[in-house]
Amino acid sequence: MTARSSSGVLVRAANLIGALTIAVALCAPTSARAWDETKYPNFGGQWKRPPGIGNQFDQTKPPREAQKVEFTPEYQKIFEENLKDQGLGGQGTDPTYQCLPDGMPRAMNVIFPLEIIITPNTTYMLIEYLTMQRRVFTDGRDFPEEFPPSFMGYSIGKWIDEDGDGKYDVLEIETRHLKHPRSYDASGAPLHFNAKTIVKERIYLDKANPNVLRDDITVYDDALVRPRVSNKRYDRELRPLVWVEAICPEGNPYVQLEGEIYMRAADGKLMPAKKGQRPPDLQHFTEGANR
Repeated sequence: MTARSSSGVLVRAANLIGALTIAVALCAPTSARAWDETKYPNFGGQWKRPPGIGNQFDQTKPPREAQKVEFTPEYQKIFEENLKDQGLGGQGTDPTYQCLPDGMPRAMNVIFPLEIIITPNTTYMLIEYLTMQRRVFTDGRDFPEEFPPSFMGYSIGKWIDEDGDGKYDVLEIETRHLKHPRSYDASGAPLHFNAKTIVKERIYLDKANPNVLRDDITVYDDALVRPRVSNKRYDRELRPLVWVEAICPEGNPYVQLEGEIYMRAADGKLMPAKKGQRPPDLQHFTEGANR
């Protein structure tokens, strides 16, 4: 009785293993057909800004003051006051001196090189500057109604076959749920404080040169009179030798006291960061520490 029972268990176990083996064998070719990397564009390698292009949102214009932004009257005033402060040596409305991430859309200025990794359900963008990472979900999901905002936001993408050859040419992306404060670039051109920015992108290889990547960016923001458009270009390094690690707090000289920004000199002492700046009330801090 016992022997027959043990034999039955062994038979059932063998049948189960056989069924699992068949299932795995049947699923394997299906998975291979579902993910065919040849259908996707080759975004591999290291992507860099073209020579002569700095930290500027619009690559066709010089940085800082020459960057033309069509702001509402309220935000035009904020932008002009920012430029005056920067002219004196201050930071204006550029928040990145505090080592805050660039966020979107500024992250796509690509100060340090960019790497793009395509997988079946998510495309990853790894930006070396401040180790910023983007996840672009391409699995057909919708935006969550409530989601904690972040500097890089929540991105949903869709692959497009524009010429009908059965291969994808363009990755369309929409990014929402962005955190404030952010600016477009070092000019300090601000985005609205309500943090309702929507960024739309079309990323594709240049048809004349596959080692050039294009990113057409359109920003919808309540600080703007109309959407702001930027057509970016990145050049490919096929065999990158260097990926730079940029840790912002390391060597950051800026110190904020009582709402004022100062600098830390080479000897470790505070120094003014702009012309005519009042000195910090260090006695106030000393008295507070001695209480």
